[in-house]
Amino acid sequence: MHVVLAGGGTAGHIEPALALADALRRQDPTVGITALGTERGLETRLVPERGYELGLIPAVPLPRKPTPELITVPGRLRGTIKAAEQILERTKADCLVGFGGYVSLPGYLAAKRLGVPIVVHEANARPGLANKIGSRYTRMVAVSTPDSKLRHARYIGIPLRRAIAVLNRGAVRAEGRAAFGLDLNLPTLLVTGGSQGARRLNEVVQSVVPQLQRSGIQVLHAVGPKNELPQLDHMPGMPPYVPVPYVDRMDLAYAAADMMLCRAGAMTVAELSAVGLPAAYVPLPIGNGEQRLNAQPVVKAGGGLLVDDADLTADWIRSNVLPVLSDPHRLHDMARAAAEFGRPDADELLVGMVHEAIAARRQG
Repeated sequence: MHVVLAGGGTAGHIEPALALADALRRQDPTVGITALGTERGLETRLVPERGYELGLIPAVPLPRKPTPELITVPGRLRGTIKAAEQILERTKADCLVGFGGYVSLPGYLAAKRLGVPIVVHEANARPGLANKIGSRYTRMVAVSTPDSKLRHARYIGIPLRRAIAVLNRGAVRAEGRAAFGLDLNLPTLLVTGGSQGARRLNEVVQSVVPQLQRSGIQVLHAVGPKNELPQLDHMPGMPPYVPVPYVDRMDLAYAAADMMLCRAGAMTVAELSAVGLPAAYVPLPIGNGEQRLNAQPVVKAGGGLLVDDADLTADWIRSNVLPVLSDPHRLHDMARAAAEFGRPDADELLVGMVHEAIAARRQG
């Protein structure tokens, strides 16, 4: 069996694809896997690092919304569809799994032409153009939120890295706190704006750190590799404040934390729900509003808080985050609510859909 994955461009598309690849290999070590990508995407580094073949196709960025530019897309897609077809034919692909973005659309169109079964996975609450089109060609459509509007949608969650999906935060807490130089017994806030950090979150958090410390809260703050923050004076006897450029072991960071302050990307929401970590979500103020939609279900379930970027202030953190971190019973209730919303088995459910799509095609 050979499966082609189409999910290049951003980590939000690549990581679920690689989680599926890992799950396929766990079930059958002989399965062939090729990931479609372009020279400009993160997949050029991430896919080979994980030991999978990368098949490059030309990049044709898609407009996020209907615009006059959309009329030019079919012409620009011809060459990249042909390149995707050649990869599907060379690998004798049994299935193409698309995760959205501009790599997926030529993959869907090439698979449709060749009669290769298609599976679609949509991570965001608001689906993108590629997956809207791809969902027309298959009944195998997996989504991350229960109220998705995609046709034939099947709610499974987002495939996650195994280290996250099986994480037992309580069992690894001591290791996590020791890894970052944190106190074993103090309430802990984890802050990150994503892999590159978020200047707004950084500035607000630094302004409120001394007050959090005086309240007995320690902070692990991933500021982003390119962000520099002013040095805070260390106050003897106060809880630790640990700023780091980047966290490459998020499983340990999640285990160390009692609560997180973060953006609301689909992958972040899925990971926090899977490990049962409550969060204060601050959706990006740009884009099409998908980050707010990503966070709303878990917040409604009681597993998190939601605040607009413009409303995130030191006062808001004092009034909303500090009371949660200071209340073990509320922390426990929010963690349980987040965990109930989590889907740590999404990778295995998606493997099942791949086999289902292949079997359906074989049965005609």
